[in-house]
Amino acid sequence: MSQGYAIELYFDPALENQVLKAWNVLARRQISTQLIEIESRPHITLFSSPFIEPAKLENVIKAFASKQEPLALSFSSIGSLPHDNNVLFLSPTPSVSLLQFQSQLCEAVKREGVEIGEEYRTDSWVPYCAVAQEVPKTRMAEAFCVLRDLKLPVAGYAMDIGLVEFSPVRELFSFVLGFGCIFFSGVAL
Repeated sequence: MSQGYAIELYFDPALENQVLKAWNVLARRQISTQLIEIESRPHITLFSSPFIEPAKLENVIKAFASKQEPLALSFSSIGSLPHDNNVLFLSPTPSVSLLQFQSQLCEAVKREGVEIGEEYRTDSWVPYCAVAQEVPKTRMAEAFCVLRDLKLPVAGYAMDIGLVEFSPVRELFSFVLGFGCIFFSGVAL
């Protein structure tokens, strides 16, 4: 049974590999393997909800993606979220283009009658790329030290946007920004 759905922003291969490097170092040190285990992909969550009709949003996301250009991103700091999941993340340097991108996406989704939760509203959304989940509290300091050894900032581009069902993560569809191309299971249609 699905726990929910998320609209995710994916990175170019070089940036994705930098994030995967962090995941793998934390996994080798047995600090956190959660993101690998749920078969996630490095991303920034733009919107999430327990209740979405994927078919209803496919054309909305496709049209939105076709009007966008790849977004420059630079992950320049590390942080954690103040809740029970003990999430550690890379934080992108704030940019007007990223904030507008997310805001415009939520407006498009809202026009389809989908409720936008508080954490994804323009005035409260915090963009981040998770690098560890469910880190034991006794290992948080060690995990931060590991992440501090990354050569920050790491920069690249957001290249596509997709809808996933979780958990485990299953990509339902994705679209390359600016091209309107659809991918199902890695095959362009």
